[in-house]
Amino acid sequence: MKKKRIPLRMCIGCHEMKPKKELIRIVRDKEGTISVDLTGKKSGRGAYICRNIDCLRNARKSKKLERAFETAMDETVYEALEGQMEENDA
Repeated sequence: MKKKRIPLRMCIGCHEMKPKKELIRIVRDKEGTISVDLTGKKSGRGAYICRNIDCLRNARKSKKLERAFETAMDETVYEALEGQMEENDA
């Protein structure tokens, strides 16, 4: 029987390749709206980040999300990501 391949994505915070299901996807749609995509199925340009608060802080400090989406980031996106990560820790 053939083993199913697990899709890997790179975290923009730590640059480690990890299974897609372990990461949080942030997506920019055609209108330019940036949001957290928990389903991983929204259409648009996606970037992935670990469920680790340190990776988020690193990405925020070096403006990696801004570079990935080529646009300014709204603070609410960072707050939503932090909330999601704290929820996972609890």
